[in-house]
Amino acid sequence: MNVFITRKIPDELLKPLRDAGINYTEWPEQYKVPQEELIRQSKQHDALLGAGGIVMNTAFLNECSHLKVIALMSVGYDNVDISTATKLGIPVSNTPGVLSKATAETAFFLMIAAARKAFYLHRKIVEGEWHSFDPFDNLGIELDGTTLGIFGLGSIGYEMAKRCKAAYDMNIIYHNRSTNTKAEEELDAKRVSFEELLQQSDVLSTHAALTAETRNKFDKSAFSQMKKNAIFINTARGAMHNEQDLIAALQKGTIWGAGLDVTNPEPMDKNNPLLLMPTVAVLPHIGSATVNTRYAMARLAINNVIAGMRGQRLPQIVNKEVYEQ
Repeated sequence: MNVFITRKIPDELLKPLRDAGINYTEWPEQYKVPQEELIRQSKQHDALLGAGGIVMNTAFLNECSHLKVIALMSVGYDNVDISTATKLGIPVSNTPGVLSKATAETAFFLMIAAARKAFYLHRKIVEGEWHSFDPFDNLGIELDGTTLGIFGLGSIGYEMAKRCKAAYDMNIIYHNRSTNTKAEEELDAKRVSFEELLQQSDVLSTHAALTAETRNKFDKSAFSQMKKNAIFINTARGAMHNEQDLIAALQKGTIWGAGLDVTNPEPMDKNNPLLLMPTVAVLPHIGSATVNTRYAMARLAINNVIAGMRGQRLPQIVNKEVYEQ
């Protein structure tokens, strides 16, 4: 039994694979596995542990229909053609839950950084432009008592809302396909329409999955309905916002600022104007990048590989329909 792993994983985390008698090959490079190499390697292995947003489209899956399991080291699975995987009988797993708190902390941090122009002002110090004190220069905005809007109030959105409620007594509104009873009971959250979310939020944080419906959801039309003091936060997927429309909205003062852990495209070009804007904070997709969280994600993915190789139901399954065929 052999598994191909698309990124290097700390050796101590791989011990369960060795104990289970499963051989593994790790992609040793810092760049993503090229598609042709991914297919070549996958054909030589029985399972695939994918880290780093590797694309597994219809063409790839048809070439590698022998795979016993695809274990993703991520909560998102928009990079995998789930429908085709299911038809081919390939179970696919992800790692929800374990990264909720770390990702919410990143969103919370980006909110504060954008509100207080933190990244921009830090750069001014580095560039030697901190010369004197002006009491009315570099003013930010306060968050206490404002309204937080959550687009996609699942486990990550809930953790973000909980932090904002505790720290700033923010009013919580959200837009979901279904009601989040826990958030409504514990955080006094209110479910609203998408238009109301745009119009009422002082901070709008998106935590939904990337789907055909949510792709490009935050565009010129959406930003034009937001408050002029609004901060847009995206720690979900870059493709959920139209980056050129976001740039224009910030340049024109349509909204106040933005905090991005994900960009469109990724990696972001070093000359992107967002990086020079005073009220924008950008991180290189590190929402779950803590020791505890990344180790927990790897362990869950490895456990899914082991189960799949043994012909058992995966502990965490995306396409449960694969077991009903």
